[in-house]
Formats: sequence, structure tokens, C-alpha cells
Amino acid sequence: MSVTEKSSKAAKDFLAEAEEILDQLCSDLGVMSDISEDGECNPDALNSVFRGAHSLKGLAGMFGFAGIQELSHNLENLLDSLRLGKVKLGSGVMNILLDSLEALGTMIRNLGDGSAEEAPIEQLVARINSAVAATDESDSDNLLSCLGLPASLLNALTEYEEHRLLENLKKSRNIYSVLASFSLATFDQDLAELSDALRKSGEVISTLPSVGANIQSSIDFEILFGSAKGLEEIAAAVADSNATLRLLGSSKSPAGSGKGASGSSAAVAEEALPVEAGGSSSLPAESLITAKSMSRTVRVDIGKLDDLMNIVGELVLSHSTINDIAEKMRQSGYTGMLAELLKAAKGLEKKLNELQKGVMEIRMIPVGQLYEKMGRIVRKISKEQGKKVDLKTFGADTELDKLIMEDIADPLMHIIRNAIDHGIETPGERLAAGKSERGAIKLSSYQKGNHVVIEVEDDGKGIDVEKVRAKAVEKGLVAATDTLTDREAVDLIFLPGFSTSDTVSEISGRGVGMDVVKSNITAVSGMVDVETSPGKGSRMIITLPITLAIIKALIISSAGRFYALPITSVLESIMLEQKDVLTVERKEVIQLRESTLPLLRLNRFFHLDGEVAPSANFFVVVVGVAEKRVGIVVDDLQGQQDIVIKALGPLFDGVRGVSGAADLGDQRTVLVLDVGGIINEVTKAGGQV
Repeated sequence: MSVTEKSSKAAKDFLAEAEEILDQLCSDLGVMSDISEDGECNPDALNSVFRGAHSLKGLAGMFGFAGIQELSHNLENLLDSLRLGKVKLGSGVMNILLDSLEALGTMIRNLGDGSAEEAPIEQLVARINSAVAATDESDSDNLLSCLGLPASLLNALTEYEEHRLLENLKKSRNIYSVLASFSLATFDQDLAELSDALRKSGEVISTLPSVGANIQSSIDFEILFGSAKGLEEIAAAVADSNATLRLLGSSKSPAGSGKGASGSSAAVAEEALPVEAGGSSSLPAESLITAKSMSRTVRVDIGKLDDLMNIVGELVLSHSTINDIAEKMRQSGYTGMLAELLKAAKGLEKKLNELQKGVMEIRMIPVGQLYEKMGRIVRKISKEQGKKVDLKTFGADTELDKLIMEDIADPLMHIIRNAIDHGIETPGERLAAGKSERGAIKLSSYQKGNHVVIEVEDDGKGIDVEKVRAKAVEKGLVAATDTLTDREAVDLIFLPGFSTSDTVSEISGRGVGMDVVKSNITAVSGMVDVETSPGKGSRMIITLPITLAIIKALIISSAGRFYALPITSVLESIMLEQKDVLTVERKEVIQLRESTLPLLRLNRFFHLDGEVAPSANFFVVVVGVAEKRVGIVVDDLQGQQDIVIKALGPLFDGVRGVSGAADLGDQRTVLVLDVGGIINEVTKAGGQV
């Protein structure tokens, strides 16, 4: 393997791990940012961020990415000072953390794009070092001596645990000792359950193991715990764990316990529960040692899944070929081996369906992974604009194809940025309008049939339709004499170069954004709709196919050519006569159950040579995405077939109405129609179909 290949492989291995660490850092820093506004510091989130920075530093060092390693190392130092209380978490320090995370993300993305990892981090490192230098050294010995903890216990505490103990004392919380004995066979699970129960009532400061009464079968733990709740409440919270609970004292009522205690007389309460937690076990300690992984999750390169999907596609074609051969044998009178061939084809079909389902499930990931990134965008943009915005998320467990998720990340970010910039008002404007000073953006997703719907809703001022019309006329996008409905006017925001901003900023005003949103969503056979209400807010509705890998398609013929229609977009097919077709404003339409349905002839849509004479009878396939419908005129329906969509390449990027190509079992290659893109074109005002 060449040096270049080794370097490329190292970058891919690093990116796979670094991306997960970065996503977790985004989530944890978001929690810290929200809580820091109230002057609090969440120790669990802070520890998680510290561990993430430490892991990223080690990972970058192992793969030789010096810039990421240096920034992570300095960030780790700042986080360690925060953990130990030497630096206070204020808005300045929080901004340094967020800026560092953004710089790390930029360097990691640069590696993913094949660029150099370098980024101008010197100024950022200087800010970090300046914050670390401004340490807060306070006298804490008096508080610890007032508590009167045993010297053996104090000596066992780490510097961080000692700091957390002091923080609990400063907040006048009670300090408890929780003693528990667990079976060696189940101590990890039992200890975790006890710790989780305690965390609901306060903070677990330290967990110290000790030798149990029966060293062959049990192990003891002493948990140092801080809480504002009283002894009886804590005892009730851990009653199921069969632990012994003691109140050691607090900064208000100094107390001591056990040998070596000093200060005033001990104020010790004790409540012992007689049954040992976890029971007994005859399992020897040696049998607990295992090399088996606790996780059943395997990280898989999406490229490998694509290769596997292509193999599945070839098998699908082979299955179709076998069926065709069987049908030809039946028509030719070869019935002897036909039954066995059909049986084999059915067995192959069953296994293919299982394999296809398994591969598809591997490709699916929860939309919640996008939510974490969007939370960071909301916090960053709202702070820059001096606005107060809360992000509320729903449907995080909804699953979507990994590649589609990647393709809509940027469009979703643009929509949220626009919601904050154009929609959400400043706190003063909101109060004057009788609203809460904090704006809200609701990000939700849910499955609707074979599609996933993602909605972004804000409670801002809505879209000023008259201003949109005026800007469109000013930019020459529409004529002043054109009559547009409110819905048609709102759709103008998706035109290239359109912006209602009067000034150019880092967020808006350059005329890019919403046109990119629509083109990127259309590229994955999706659609985006807008709903708005003046003074109340707007809602962007994105409708996406669950996957674009293997799909079931309806094969149609029109004007002598064959096409594939994704079956998820097919609503029904009907037989019509030419006399049923009406013409409204130069468009062909039909009446379908008291509604007007526009018709589309593919030879006109694709500007193919020659006009085909309409037949007396023909099929219309009704297709739809979200609430929009159109009827495609077809000569014949060839039946359903599983297909694998293949990209057409960059030369065909500008072709409207086509999402890819697919091979059929009879060696034909057909175009796969992009129903969302077709509907967008057909429903444009004045469009000729």
C-alpha cells in the first residue's frame, strides 16, 4: 500500500470515530450552554465534554493530525480547570468552548473533503490559555474541616472529587455516605442502578470500593453523595437497593463520623437495611473476566453498504430473468421442469426479500442525529442576533436513509437560520406584540406512508407576502402586472437570487439559501412546502422518501419509451377516453372525484422529437407527494418490479424530472422518474405540460 493510500485510509478511520465524538460534544455543550445561562454548571455534561476532548486529542495524535491534537489538548486544559472550579463558567468561557468546537468541526470537515486539516487556531489557543491563567484559588480547608470527614476518606478523594464535595457544601447541601454490598456476579449492574437512583435526588461525588465481608463472593462500595433532601427522603429513594445510609453533615451543621473525625461532636443518623443487595453467588471471581464486547454495534462505511446494495440489485435482476425464462417455458409447452424452476424462483425471491430488508435496516438511522447539530445552530445564531430562541424537538426516533439524511442536513440548517433571521423577532418586538420574549422553533419528524415528513415551525412574525411580491418585481423575477395568489407569492422565496433582506450579513441577504434548499431536497426526490400566518409564524414541510436504494417501481410505457415510477408515489391508475380530457389555460386536465387533476405527457415534458397522436383510450397514473397530485398519461402498464436506482452522473445533474436509471430483468435500462420534481414543474404558474 502506498503512502498516499495509507494516509487516505488513516483519514477515513479517523473521521469515522471523530464524527461521533464531535456529535456528542455538540450535544453536551448544548446542555452546558443552556444551564450556564442560570449560573449553574452541570458536572455530568462537563465531564462528558472533558472526556470527548481527551478522546479526540488522543485519536488525532494517533493518526498524526497535529492541528486537531493541539486544539483538543488546549481545550482539555480549559475543561479540566472548569471541572476543578479554578475557572468559572461564564458567557466568555462558554463562547470560547463553542468557538473551539466550531474550529474542530471545520478541521475535521476539511479532512473529509480531502483538504488540509489546518485552520487558524493561534488566536483561539491564546484565548483558551488566557482563560486558564485566570484561575480562582479559594480557601477551602475551613469547609472540609467543618464537615469533619475521616482522614482516610479525604485522602482517597481525587482533586476533582474534593472540588465537587466543596461545591455541594457551598450550596448548603447535606453530605451522605451510602454503604452497599453486592455480589461479584452482578455488582456492575447493581451499582449502576443504585447510582442512577441517587442521581435523581442529588450528585454522586465519589464511589470508593472496599473489601466485602465475604471476599470470595461480594464487594462493598461507599458512595459519597450530596443532596438538598433530608435523610428520610434519600432512604426512601434507595430502599430497593438494601443499602446503609448515613448523614455525615453539611456546611450548616458540621458533623463527623468514624475514627479520625474532628471538630464538634458527630451528628450521625444511621438507617440499616438488613438484606444484602444482589444476593449470593457461587460464581468464582475469575469467571467474571471476559474479552466479550458489551456493545453489539458495528460502525460500517456507507460505501460498503452501497456495494452490498449493488450486489442485491444484481440478484434482483437475476430473479427477474429466471421468472422471464419460466414464463417463456410455460408458453412454449415445457411443463416438465417448469414447476421445479418456479419453486426455485419463489425460494430465491423469499431470501432476496429478507436480504433486502436487512440491508435497508442497516442503512436507516434516527433523525435525532440531525437534531443535535441543529440545536447548536440555534444557539449560535440566536446569540449572534441578540434573540432568545428555544428549540423543541419531536420524533427523534423516526428513521431515514443515511445518505438522504446527509443530503438534507444543509437544507435543514438554512431553513432554521432563516427562521431565526427573518421569522423570530427580537425580545423587545415580541413583548410589544404580546408574545413571550423567547421565541420557539419546533423541529418534528414523522413517518407518513412510505415517506418521512420533517417540519420546521416557528412562532415569529410570518412571511410578509406583500414584501415578497415587491422584492420579486424589484428584482425582475415577475412583472408588476402579474397576478399571483398568496401561495404563489410565497413560493417565490425559492427562486435563485431572491432575498427580502435589505442588508447583507453573514446569515442572509446574499440571495442564496432557499433556492439551495429546494434544489437539494428535490435532488433526493423530496418536496418542500411553506405555510405562513402573519404575526403567528411559518412552517416549512419537507417530504422525503424513506430510501432511494432498492425500491419497488411501476414500469410504464409512454410514446414508445419505458420509464419507472416509484410505487411509493403512485396513488392509483385509471382508464380514460380522449373525450374526458379538458383544457384549462392551455393545460390538459381531467375531473377526478370533484377535483381538477392536471395531466402530463412525458414526450412534451422531456421535449422529445415528434408529437404522438393521442389514442382513443389510454391509462392515467395518478402520482402524488404530500398534498400535490398530477396524472401521467401512459400507453401501457408493464407491471411492478424491484429496481436499484443508479446515479446518472454529473452530466445529467440539470435534467429535471429524472432521479436516476435502473436495469430491468430483460436487460433493458429505463429512466426513473422524479415525481417530486415533476410535480414542482407541472404546478408552476403557466407551465405547459
